[in-house]
Amino acid sequence: MQGITNKRALVTTATDGHVDKKIRMTTALVPSSSDIKKQLIETKGVLPRTSTLEAPIMLLTGHSGPVHACKFDASGKFLASGGMDKLLFLWEVDGKCENIATLKGNDGPILDIHWHRDGEFILTASADKSGVVYDVETQEKIKRLRGHTSCVNSICGSRRGDPFVLTASDDGSTKMWDLRTRGHIIDLEDEKAKFPVFACCFSDDSTQAFTGGIDEEIKVWDLRKEKVLYKLKGHRDCVTGLELSVDGRHLLSNSMDNSLISWDVRAYVSTPRFTRKFMGHRHNMDKTLLKCAWSPDGTKITAGSADRQVYVWDATSGRIMYQLPGHQGSVNEVDFHPKEPIVVSCSNDKKIYIGEIIM
Repeated sequence: MQGITNKRALVTTATDGHVDKKIRMTTALVPSSSDIKKQLIETKGVLPRTSTLEAPIMLLTGHSGPVHACKFDASGKFLASGGMDKLLFLWEVDGKCENIATLKGNDGPILDIHWHRDGEFILTASADKSGVVYDVETQEKIKRLRGHTSCVNSICGSRRGDPFVLTASDDGSTKMWDLRTRGHIIDLEDEKAKFPVFACCFSDDSTQAFTGGIDEEIKVWDLRKEKVLYKLKGHRDCVTGLELSVDGRHLLSNSMDNSLISWDVRAYVSTPRFTRKFMGHRHNMDKTLLKCAWSPDGTKITAGSADRQVYVWDATSGRIMYQLPGHQGSVNEVDFHPKEPIVVSCSNDKKIYIGEIIM
């Protein structure tokens, strides 16, 4: 499967001292199928536009090192990206996708990004052993989450209720913070074995936490009792990414065993929690912490890959719908736009691609 193009132009703009180049193409990325091929013939190779982007595919540059994380906010109007250069970039997801801000505040590479709820705050996890909270309106760092003794690999905010934040670290702990107070309020650690934790996220009601790391299993914690409720076992290598579906019923995990698994994490289930395994993407010896994501309607999943491809699967059948080329390095994260048929990807090649897909 590959993108179909019939015209290409390069646009260069200068924003805040950075040169931002964007590749523009006149057709969207589409899977190969008889219906699509027929439509291309009937429209002379040009598919109808499906988004508000200036062009169906755009290339955003400005980062001076590998880009580890990229995420849309809940409104879909903004995109945040961060990586090895320690900078948090904000982009406007409309028209030319201009870089509207460059935020400083991390003393080490940014490893993960999370928009907190309605997009009022952005959370970043950093190799400087801390998390940082930015105010989007003022574009200032307003809080630093200190307490870990090693790299913070993952950060996640609660969906509702109190403004809680989770951070997962190489020091073997996952800490919970209340943004209204100073210091962490809960410290989740396995007393028997202290392994690095690579990914974390809240349950839909924020009463549970999911963590995964080097020990290959996913722990489900009761945050009231600060104990493990149960474990999800099925991966055969490190868990590098976790993402809860929009409806809160399923958890998606990415692993260095070259698989993603969907788990049923509802409170009471009579069937096995293992739902489906997805194959196709690759991890390599670089051991990059590749993430994963659900589409807003829960019908698709996506993940980056060390083979430089962007993968999109059908969440029900497990079929690969898209295998998109373009990057020249490991793809670290892919995210779905919350309202339009758009995906964004970031890579070790310092580039960010944002483009339309046919849903």
